[in-house]
Amino acid sequence: MELLKEKIKQEGKVLSDTVLKVDSFLNHQIDPELMLEIGKEFAARFKDEGVTKILTLESSGIAPAVMTGLYLNVPVVFARKRKSLTLVNDLLTAEVYSFTKQETNEISVSQKFISENDRLLIIDDFLANGQAALGLADIVDQAKASIAGMGIVIEKGFQDGGKQLRKKGYKVESLAIVQSLADSKVTFTQVEEMEESSK
Repeated sequence: MELLKEKIKQEGKVLSDTVLKVDSFLNHQIDPELMLEIGKEFAARFKDEGVTKILTLESSGIAPAVMTGLYLNVPVVFARKRKSLTLVNDLLTAEVYSFTKQETNEISVSQKFISENDRLLIIDDFLANGQAALGLADIVDQAKASIAGMGIVIEKGFQDGGKQLRKKGYKVESLAIVQSLADSKVTFTQVEEMEESSK
């Protein structure tokens, strides 16, 4: 998705060989027009997968998930990272390690929002080591629902999360795959290269 890649090149800040900061348009301040295009792209890629709901993680996954839900005309459920006084019973929970924050969170979703008849599309902002996506997949499994696929806004191709998820058989669609952040420069992987490496 060229629009997203251009935005990353223009506004993304490379903090190290492994950390890319995109808080000016994705995970602090949000560019609504870009999110709309992201939602449209995810909806096009998963339109034939029978999606009944979208599942994401608070908070950075919510904007792209909502826009995708808008185009697919399905509800969006987000897993909470923090306990809520109103969310205490009948929870589906999973442990998720955050690469960026270097901490483990327990994420939770109320059972009433995911049924075994649901086919969920998991959406997330970043894919590094795959922990968030695996945690969300665990929640779907606990609900005895099925996974239509995983939509990732930015995948760090130099970390093994994407490889792990594809090896497990999930349909993973990443809109921008970063090959390298070396020398403070963002280099993207071509989609064709990813398809070849997953064969």
